Amino acid sequence: MPRTRSFIAVCVMASVAAASCTTTNPYTGEEQTSKATKGAAIGAATGAVAGLITGNHDAKRAVVGAGIGALAGGAVGGYMDQQEAELRQELEGTGVGVTREGDQLVLNMPGNVTFEHDSSSLNAEFFDVLGSVAKVLEEYEKTVIHVAGFTDSTGSESYNQRLSERRAEAVASYLRGQGILEERLVTRGYGESHFVASNDTAEGRAQNRRVELTLEPVTK
Repeated sequence: MPRTRSFIAVCVMASVAAASCTTTNPYTGEEQTSKATKGAAIGAATGAVAGLITGNHDAKRAVVGAGIGALAGGAVGGYMDQQEAELRQELEGTGVGVTREGDQLVLNMPGNVTFEHDSSSLNAEFFDVLGSVAKVLEEYEKTVIHVAGFTDSTGSESYNQRLSERRAEAVASYLRGQGILEERLVTRGYGESHFVASNDTAEGRAQNRRVELTLEPVTK
């Protein structure tokens, strides 16, 4: 029952958001009205999760302490606009979705392009995609990167929690290897909670078996 209620709540939030939002289909690269497609629920649900993992003032202080600096309030919108445009260009057709939530950007990396079932090892074919993400993140260094791992509901909750943490760390580790500063990265696993599709189908489980990157600007 808790899992069912969680999924229903996600769908309700998705329906509300869909009335006024558009998203980019991660598989076709085409702009679409969220209300009209199944991708709507996924995009809106991703945004709902973003609110849970932002506002980490310690991470922001660490970025400033590393000598990177912060953005003035009036410069935030344009800075994130430019970063969004470059990410969309780099990720078009890769299977990674880009969602804008105010001044935050969410990159949704579903399991069919990132991890095999019951694994925290990155798919080899995903290295180039993640490398493209790292290239943009390195250019726009005044952002904190929240790396969140998720699983489907197969297995016990405790096992899935540990697996989600390993998945988040696997992505963060790769980004560090590409030159992203440790101070900018915050990792967390959410286990099987906050799923964005039904766990009753293989397709739904692949969507739930994901990592999300939420990019939050560092402001003064």
